[in-house]
Amino acid sequence: MAVAIVGVIGTLGGALLTQSRADRTKRLELEVMAQQQREERQHVEQVRRAEQAEQVQRELLDQRRACYVSLNTASRQYLTAQVNLQHALRTGTGVEACLEQLENRRTAHRDSYAEAQMIVPSAVLVAASTASRRLNLGYGTLKQMLASAPVAVEALDAFDAEVQTAWGLLSDMRHSMRRDLAIDDVDQ
Repeated sequence: MAVAIVGVIGTLGGALLTQSRADRTKRLELEVMAQQQREERQHVEQVRRAEQAEQVQRELLDQRRACYVSLNTASRQYLTAQVNLQHALRTGTGVEACLEQLENRRTAHRDSYAEAQMIVPSAVLVAASTASRRLNLGYGTLKQMLASAPVAVEALDAFDAEVQTAWGLLSDMRHSMRRDLAIDDVDQ
């Protein structure tokens, strides 16, 4: 009888022990699966954030590129309008049309520069600011020439140096823009 009781208890104990271990194994499997799911969700979230950050960077780059194109174009047209007025003053013809064009180009440049002040990094803004000041100095010089009619040929000849300096500053501005856009090597 004792042997039978020990046998029954052993059989029942073995079944209970097996069931307990199976439950513990199942719990561990579920915990491992839950951990894997958490890790996968975290990874997916990290990838999503990285893609979102990359998209924001692309949009900012596109915005800067458009701003650079606008500022470069407006600056070059502003200087070209100054040169056109200089030539018109030399020949004495078309001064009013050139003066009107100069005012329009000045306004377009001012608008592009104002946008650049909000978008571009400091290194580019320094070059843009230097070029803008030189362009506005040239504008002021031309306006003074117009106020002192007749315009002296010497003053017009002296303005050529202003134009050359302005072209050089516009070139510097363009190079800093290209470096920022990673078009040119920083070493060049």
